[in-house]
Amino acid sequence: MTFLDTVRAKRRHYVKNYGRHMLQAVDRYLGRASLVGDHPFFPSDLFPYNQALEDNWETIRAELDRLLEHREQIPLFHQISPDQYRISTGDNWRTFILYGFGHKSERSCRQCPETTRILETIPHLKSAWFSILAPGYHIPPHRGVTKGVVRTHLGLMVPRDRERCRIRVGDQVRSWEEGKCLVLDDTFEHEVCNETDEQRVVLIVDVERPLPLPARLLNRGILRAVKLTAYVQDARRNMSSWEDRFETAVQRADSYSVETGLKADRQQLGR
Repeated sequence: MTFLDTVRAKRRHYVKNYGRHMLQAVDRYLGRASLVGDHPFFPSDLFPYNQALEDNWETIRAELDRLLEHREQIPLFHQISPDQYRISTGDNWRTFILYGFGHKSERSCRQCPETTRILETIPHLKSAWFSILAPGYHIPPHRGVTKGVVRTHLGLMVPRDRERCRIRVGDQVRSWEEGKCLVLDDTFEHEVCNETDEQRVVLIVDVERPLPLPARLLNRGILRAVKLTAYVQDARRNMSSWEDRFETAVQRADSYSVETGLKADRQQLGR
């Protein structure tokens, strides 16, 4: 490691620790100011955009199915965000990111045009991504970055024995249901257990927390600051590389499919 790398690592460690303490103080204020309360889970109908997600879940699921044809080209969570190494290990948790902290991943969104169209109707959208969890995996307890967003999970692929695939947020436990939204605050300690032999996939959507004007302005400033941190910027750089790989894999598969079809047509004509 060079001297410059050492300086950068120390600076990042300092910023991360200082930023964590600052965000905790801000989160306490945002929790008190929140127009929807400060709870581990929220009623889905408090957030009208969830209805559009539920109404169109089969359309979103169809685009997910096409993505999963190239599952091995979908990055692992820690390959996008190395900061997640503690909770994402091995070949267990893959993420296909459409939006990240306000940044639209154009090439990923082109792979899911209908899902993107639906997401674009959601006001104050910050992040959206498919979370693909392998059978038998346990995501250990952890906390989200900021209370400035509220998180929705839209169930897309849920194991048949769904009671054995669950999420704990704070002291409350829920299981997913296909086509239904689960709304939570991920700054409460939470963990996920998939004790089945089937994968679980949800569409995760983060939206600005409803706040009165003074708190809303502070929150938007904090979200802009987080967007500029190495935590987000490193992930964006890694995303670009994985978008290249995924796009190439899809193009090769499409080209092979066309060639196979043409070959079959020629054989049919030759009979």
